[in-house]
This record gives sequence, structure tokens and C-alpha cells, in this order.
Amino acid sequence: MQIETLDVEKRKAAGTRAAARLRRTGRLPAILYGHKIEPVTLSLDCHAVEMQLSHGAHLINLKMEGTEQPCLIKDVQYDHLGSKLVHVDLARVDLSERVKVHVPIELRGHPKGVHDGGVLMHELVSVEIECMVTDIPDNIRVEVADMELDHVMHVKDLQLPEGITATSDPEAVVAMVRVPAAKAVEVEEAIEGEKPTEAEPEIIAKGKGEEATEKKPE
Repeated sequence: MQIETLDVEKRKAAGTRAAARLRRTGRLPAILYGHKIEPVTLSLDCHAVEMQLSHGAHLINLKMEGTEQPCLIKDVQYDHLGSKLVHVDLARVDLSERVKVHVPIELRGHPKGVHDGGVLMHELVSVEIECMVTDIPDNIRVEVADMELDHVMHVKDLQLPEGITATSDPEAVVAMVRVPAAKAVEVEEAIEGEKPTEAEPEIIAKGKGEEATEKKPE
């Protein structure tokens, strides 16, 4: 597993205004904590961090004052529009330890149930897993080709690589194949419309001098 190394600097000033000035220079405010060591406020090249996030990286090396420290990207914060990165939280790690992280779920394949009128619904976009820090996958790929109509897949059904365990709720729904509600109503109404109705009695027109009679359905 290749771990990218990013140069970092200690932040000289704290506060909202200082962070805003930092961002205008292309630097990203960050904090490094963990392993019972005092947290340190840092700054990183914003573009470099964005590149790592776009590649799905969870683990990076921080290079500062001649030393390197592996760390996890624990949390990232964006502006109110959700488009601009404004802060990142980093946690010190040892490459020999197991960690818990959230990784995205990627559905692959075309479910059988879609051919029967169903729609694949992706309910859980990420799952928390526990594994060695050097074994964190970019994502969890889930094959859904065998899913039939009304099939529901839970976290407990996921086939995970060796050494990786899911720590999310095992009953949480990952994906399902369902007939859309609107379509289900249409089908039900169509079925109701096909039900036979009770035959109405036939009126036989009366002839001259005769009373009208009813012909009972046979």
C-alpha cells in the first residue's frame, strides 16, 4: 500500500479570521490529535488534500520539521454550499494497529429483479469497518447481479475481504430491489378493475297486456 506524503506547517495563529486568511493563500487549516499527545494545529496545501480525497485516500504521511507521522483523515468539513473544503481533522496512527473507518459502498452489476419491473435502491452509501490501518480499502464493492425482486441486502450479508469486519449495524439495509410505489398502485388498480362484478338482473321488456318480468341470472 502506497502512502502519500504531504508537507505540513504548524499554524502560528488560531481563530476564524486567521483560518480565513490561511485559506486565501491556498492552505487548509487542520488539527492533528491522538495517541495521548497534545493536539497540534497545522496547515496543509489545500489542493494536495483535495487530490487525496478524490482518490479515496484514508491514510497519509505528514512531513513536518524533518519527521514523518502516519495519520488517518478522520473528518473533513466543507462550506455551507458543500463545495469548498475548509478544515480537516487528522488522527495519529501506528501502521501495526487496527482502526475503524467509514468507506463508501459501490454497487456493481444489474439485478435480476430489474427485469421483473423492480428498481435497485441504494440505501446505505458507506459502511463502518475495522481493519489494519494499512489494509483500508478505497471502497467496498458489492455485487448485486443476483438480487431478485423484493430481495433486501443487509450489512450482515456483505462479503468482505479477509481481515476486514463490518462494525455498522448488521441489520442496516444496504440495497433492495422493489417495485416503485406508484407502479405498485397502478398494478393493484388494474387488478381491481379486472375483478368480475355481480351480474345485474336482466329486464325482459313486457309485451302488450303483460307484466314485466325479471330474468334471474343462471
